[in-house]
Amino acid sequence: QVHLVESGGGLAQPGGSLRLSCVASGFNFADYAMGWFRQAPGKEREFVAAITWGGSASYYKDSVRGRFTVSRDNAKNTVYLQMNGLKPEDTAVYYCAKGDSGYYYHKDAFDSWGQGTQVTIDS
Repeated sequence: QVHLVESGGGLAQPGGSLRLSCVASGFNFADYAMGWFRQAPGKEREFVAAITWGGSASYYKDSVRGRFTVSRDNAKNTVYLQMNGLKPEDTAVYYCAKGDSGYYYHKDAFDSWGQGTQVTIDS
């Protein structure tokens, strides 16, 4: 059974940084792409970033490119989202997701989700 547990959310000031982590279990982590999504109040869940199975390629929503970095440690079954230059509009619940293959090809190509971690950006 796939199990994804996010952590690292919290309150940060505009311009600040947070690092999210997602520990995975129940599948061969190193074989699958992983992604991060977010959902703000009253809005639909949106794609934020993804990384391929080996970490050689990463993909980002336009509004976070250059500020966020997705990475993974296959030895620890963990995917990370380093968020710098945070803005109030980054406030959302952030979710980790398992890809349905080793490569990222579409924002809908994810089949399992964590419970999410709240990120709030406020001065």
